[in-house]
Amino acid sequence: MDASAAPPVVAPRAAALPPWIRVRPPTGSQYPQVRDLLNDLNLGTVCREARCPNLPECWSAGTATLMLLGTDCTRRCGFCAVTTHWPRGVVDASEPARVAEAVRRWELRYVVLTQVCRDDLADGGAVILAETVRRIRTEAPSTLVELLIGDLGGRPEALSTVLEEPPDVLAHNLETTRALSPAVRDPRASYERSLSVLRGARASGPPGLVTKSSIMLGLGETPSDLDTAFRDLRGAGVDLLTLGQYLRPSVDHLPVERFVPPEEFERLKDRALKLGFSGVEAGPLVRSSYRAEELFRSAVGARGG
Repeated sequence: MDASAAPPVVAPRAAALPPWIRVRPPTGSQYPQVRDLLNDLNLGTVCREARCPNLPECWSAGTATLMLLGTDCTRRCGFCAVTTHWPRGVVDASEPARVAEAVRRWELRYVVLTQVCRDDLADGGAVILAETVRRIRTEAPSTLVELLIGDLGGRPEALSTVLEEPPDVLAHNLETTRALSPAVRDPRASYERSLSVLRGARASGPPGLVTKSSIMLGLGETPSDLDTAFRDLRGAGVDLLTLGQYLRPSVDHLPVERFVPPEEFERLKDRALKLGFSGVEAGPLVRSSYRAEELFRSAVGARGG
C-alpha cells in the first residue's frame, strides 16, 4: 500500500458512506516526516496494515501506532485487513531497537505500540514486547508508552513477562459483544479470554497501570449486549474505553450491518461513563489508539494523579 495515499474504505450494501463518515486527505507538514521516518527504519504501523481511516489525521499531527513482531498475523479475523501468514517462529531481534530509535527521533510525549498475533511463538511474542518497552524507557525516558497486546494465547506467564516491563497503559481489545465474538473473531480468540487478559493485567500490573479496551459497532450488536459488554469490562477493572464504527476493509471481510450515527455514539459514551470508566472516546472514526494521550490523561485526572 502506498503510504502517501489515504486508506480505502469499502462501503457495503449502500451506494455511499453516510455523510458523517469522511476520510480527510493528509494536510499537516509532519505527514511526510512521519512517512519517511517509518520507511527509513523499516517499521510497520497498524495505520497502514489495518487501513485505519485516521491515518491522514494522525500522521499529519506527527503520530503513528507502531506494529510489533512484524506485519503478518497468524489469525484471520473477519473484520481485520492485516495479512494472515504463519511466520514459523521467525522474529526480527532488531525491531525493539529500531522502534526505540524512532520514538527518540520523533521526540514523542506519548507512543502507542501494538502487535500482530503470533501463535507460532511459545510466548505469543511477550519477550519482544517487553524488550521494546525497555528500550524505549532507555532511549526516550520521558515518553509515555501505551501497549496494545493480543491475548498471548491465553498464557498467564506470557502476560507476566509483558508486565515485567510495564507500559503506562496496557490495552487489549474486546472487539465486539459476547454473542458476535465467534463470528467476528478468529476461532482462537474468545470473549472470555479477552476479559481474562484484562483481569490479569489489573491483578498483576503495578498500582498505577491504566487498562484499556475497544469495541467496534455496526456488526449487528444489540443495545443490551453492548451494555453487558460495558459491565463486563468494568468488572475486569478496565479504565478506558473506545467505541468506533466498523468499516469493511474489502469485499472479503464481514459486511457492515449498520452505520451508527454520531448522536448514538454520544449516548453510548454517556452510558459508559456512568458505569465508571475513567475516560471514553466514541465516534464513527474512533479507533483504539485515537487521541490516546488525551484519553490516558483523563484516567490520570480521574485518579487524582
